[in-house]
Amino acid sequence: MNIENATSVTHFVLAGLEIQADLQIFLFFIILFSYIVTLAANLSIIIFPIFYFTLHIPMYFFLYNLAFLDICYSSVVVPKMLIDLISQEKIISFWGCMLQVHCFHFFGSTECVLFAVMSYDRYVAIAHPLRYSTIMSYNVCFGLALCSWVIGLSHSSIHSIMTSRLPFCGPNVVKHFFCDVKPVLSLACTDVSFNVKLLVRITGTLTVVMVVLILLSYFFIFKCLLKIKTSQGRLRALSTCSGHFTVVTLQYGTALFTYMRPKGSLDQERSAAIMFTVITPALNPIIYTLRNKDMKNAMKKLLKLSH
Repeated sequence: MNIENATSVTHFVLAGLEIQADLQIFLFFIILFSYIVTLAANLSIIIFPIFYFTLHIPMYFFLYNLAFLDICYSSVVVPKMLIDLISQEKIISFWGCMLQVHCFHFFGSTECVLFAVMSYDRYVAIAHPLRYSTIMSYNVCFGLALCSWVIGLSHSSIHSIMTSRLPFCGPNVVKHFFCDVKPVLSLACTDVSFNVKLLVRITGTLTVVMVVLILLSYFFIFKCLLKIKTSQGRLRALSTCSGHFTVVTLQYGTALFTYMRPKGSLDQERSAAIMFTVITPALNPIIYTLRNKDMKNAMKKLLKLSH
């Protein structure tokens, strides 16, 4: 694909959410509240081990990574979105836009891979409880987490580098409230069909592969549950997976809906993006905390120490 470097655009204008002016302030406070919840809840998960040493097990090591990713993922989009909701000019520099494209897909795809890793961790915990600490050693956990970050970085770099090399000659209005690949590609003054196909195929393939790995883990988890004779034992095993399964359904359902379709309405794209960047990062720690006895005990202990 031969493309001359004819970029004359120095900045982009974000179209925003395109809502009525009297609703912008209301939405500002709703999103601000969700962002504060995201920061507070995920930071709490990260600092819980300081006060509760029984959380020093592989499951929570991955959960700490997830909490950190949620903070980063939300912070890529939400602060800029909040500023734009109360400002007249919604401008972002060219390289600021490319950085947002890169970071959004970096943290998002890393999180998708991490969910697959966490499903394998849950399988080992249920299928081999006595050997769990041996199988999921520190080196194994660190290696799996590192692989998640490397895959996420590789995936995002492909899209951000290819997008930044396209010529942009105007117009420069991104029909979204942040710089995502699809809206930015539509502004390039050249044929971007290859880039769109690459986006759908690479992101779609990554998502499908991770979904298959998660389903395989849960298939073997289900087989293990059938071998447990007592209902109490089954419920205890299910409780270790329920939070993960709920969060995975939210995350992957939205990802498949957004990036595996070559075309979709702008309203659908925005709704999916709000789910990704505002709602899911705030819900993840709440779901894990409410469904996990150790996390609730750690929260109670932390609250007692604060008084």
